[in-house]
Amino acid sequence: MKLKSLNKYISLLILVISFLPVKAENEIDIWNKEKKIKSEINAVEKNSPNTTVNTKVFSTNNINNNIKVENKILDDSQKIKIFGIYDPAENDFNLNMWSSTKAEDIRSSIKRINKIKLSDTSKKLFENTLFSYAYPPKGMDDKEFIDLKINWMIRNKRTNLVEKFLKQNDSFHNKKKIIQYLVDENISQGNIKKSCDKISFIDKNIKDSYLEKFKIYCLIFNNKKNEAQLLYDILKEQNRSDNFFNDKINFLLGITSKTSNKIKEDNLLNFYLSSITIKDFEYEPKKKTKKEIWDYLNSANLIKLEDVTDKKKLRSLEIAANEGQLDKEKVFDIYKKIPFDLNALVNANNIYQTLNTSDSRALIYQKFLLSDNTESKIKLLILLQDLFKKDELSNVYTNFLSDRLKELNLENVDESYQEVVQNNIIYEEELNMGKIKYDDKILHRSRLLKFYTENEDPQKIQKDFAKIYKKIKRNKKYFYSAKDLALMHSFAADGIKIPDDQKYQELLKKYVVPVNLLQLAKNNESAFLTLKIVEIIGEDDPHQLDSETIYFITHLLNQTNLKKIRNEVLISALPLRP
Repeated sequence: MKLKSLNKYISLLILVISFLPVKAENEIDIWNKEKKIKSEINAVEKNSPNTTVNTKVFSTNNINNNIKVENKILDDSQKIKIFGIYDPAENDFNLNMWSSTKAEDIRSSIKRINKIKLSDTSKKLFENTLFSYAYPPKGMDDKEFIDLKINWMIRNKRTNLVEKFLKQNDSFHNKKKIIQYLVDENISQGNIKKSCDKISFIDKNIKDSYLEKFKIYCLIFNNKKNEAQLLYDILKEQNRSDNFFNDKINFLLGITSKTSNKIKEDNLLNFYLSSITIKDFEYEPKKKTKKEIWDYLNSANLIKLEDVTDKKKLRSLEIAANEGQLDKEKVFDIYKKIPFDLNALVNANNIYQTLNTSDSRALIYQKFLLSDNTESKIKLLILLQDLFKKDELSNVYTNFLSDRLKELNLENVDESYQEVVQNNIIYEEELNMGKIKYDDKILHRSRLLKFYTENEDPQKIQKDFAKIYKKIKRNKKYFYSAKDLALMHSFAADGIKIPDDQKYQELLKKYVVPVNLLQLAKNNESAFLTLKIVEIIGEDDPHQLDSETIYFITHLLNQTNLKKIRNEVLISALPLRP
């Protein structure tokens, strides 16, 4: 018995010893693997504006990877997640671009920016900053940070940006909100097919009754009634349907032959289902009617004034158009339908004052349409402008007036009328302002700009700089402007050598850069500094700013090494264009 026990013990010991190398080997492999992961993450986190971030880090498949800190796997409550659209390196940012900035500063800045009608440049700059992949600022979790992005896209109707965001980010907080916006936006434009295409963004993790109801309707719309019936049965079993939806879907599936005439407007889907299932659908929008319902009524051509003598309803439609709820062209369509006899049209300039305000505008508008004289048309359009102003309905008319004036031939019109026309035309300035005209007599307009506008070779620019500077130096009256200094400061930052006898650093002392903004650059708060620049540029484009502002903006961007953003400012602000 003792020998048997001993043999058993020896066998067990041999078995344990045989497994030891395997276990040790596994421990080494795990350690090496963790060390490798840590090394990769550190490499990403240490990216500075001078380094290139590997774009593979931001591929769709890797965006929401767990981030490992100090060789320790974080649990679900500690995972740091990043969401965005742009690789931060595309704009000289990095993953830590917000890390030195307080959350409250970001909130306050975005709140101010939301009140500004941003120019195209400002908007691009803001979106490139906010939608770069990055960690949230101090004191803000990833949920609040992503809400800032989502709310911006929805508030500004950035539908294309929404779709990019959904394609590049898998699972994130409030995903159902952004998908519902996308669905509603397409319904409101009357594009049901396109709206149904967006249900591809609805994954199994999203449990939202609104989106699932819309998915059921889309299956019916695409003639997949069996699949629609299946999903509808599941929705009912989960008690996530309601009597109104049941009534409409049963009617659309052909289960019932009648449906209620009740119009439900608590959300756009219910309103849309009402409009397509009720025979001879009629709806009277109210002051509190939601904007998306107004948009749908416009696109579906459901706003009509059958009785043009109903002045109360006409007035409500004029107010709705002025507030941006109703398509403004609808008002002029109604004006055309209001009947006037020949005498009234001939004597419109005298009779309009005896009519109510809506009829007076309609009469003058019809008189304008019948007129074949340019000067007469201008007079009538200006009179009509006064009539809209008098009733505080200028928003209805401003763009209409501009468009009609653009159509007129002013060659043979008196100069005084031409001035009136020019003062009332709205010119949409494009960012592409035409071919650049280089002028080597002025430094910031010289062909040296080709370094930024045409990616000219640095060696060629260096030679050209010597030649142009020699010419300018001969002009004893030449004044180095803030724009000249913006260009030289940027050249120096890009490695272009400034002539030794050009004491541009002394000239820089004449111009003051705001201390608070310099401090942001010093603190490495590059992203927050960019938001401050967005606030400064605001409704303007860089070429509309004064010289000193252009200088200190480019100076700050040089300080923070945000050269791609700086280049866009330089290209807009410095060149002379026709």
